[in-house]
Amino acid sequence: MKTRARKQWIAGGALAALLVGVVALAGPATAEPEEKDTKGVDVNVNIEARGALTFSVESDSVTLAENGTTAEMRKFTGTLPTVTVTDTRNPLDIPDGTWWSVLGTASDFEGTAGQADITADHLGWTPNLISDPGEGVAEGQEVVTSMDAPTIVTPPNNVGLVDQELLVSSFDSGDTAPGVYKVNANLFLHTSPLVQAGTYTSTLTLSLFE
Repeated sequence: MKTRARKQWIAGGALAALLVGVVALAGPATAEPEEKDTKGVDVNVNIEARGALTFSVESDSVTLAENGTTAEMRKFTGTLPTVTVTDTRNPLDIPDGTWWSVLGTASDFEGTAGQADITADHLGWTPNLISDPGEGVAEGQEVVTSMDAPTIVTPPNNVGLVDQELLVSSFDSGDTAPGVYKVNANLFLHTSPLVQAGTYTSTLTLSLFE
């Protein structure tokens, strides 16, 4: 074999061997991976509230019982379940001059057996602040019924719980937060001595405002 041809053959063989080597090495790198298993990891975070003004009521019902009835008037009394106002806000986050209050409005007492209604002006209350008020929180004034003579005459308070009567309020939210305040009220229903016998139901709606 001529020297030139021999060199070409050797060079070609070396190139062929090199290419074969490249193909053999590249094969495993380009193969599709086979999924063997999967695992999940839950990622949790507990973000605490920055503070809020809330209220709760200890129970959703109360039953009045006859107490102190006279010949001129039938009387029934009970205690409003404890209302708790909780303010966990930073005082620096509360605008100046804001204040909160809890107001109450009663619906008419409806007879469950078709008796005539007893209107809401026959229900009154005397609010009672249970917790230490510190400074800046006070219960509302007594509201007596339309069957009673007014105990406060300017304006008269013998109107019953007809229209958003004050249970408790702060004077300035920034001065009372953070804090927890509890209040209840003595409830009393006064009716005519001729009121029909039977069970009656009213809803006393309590609302927190600021």
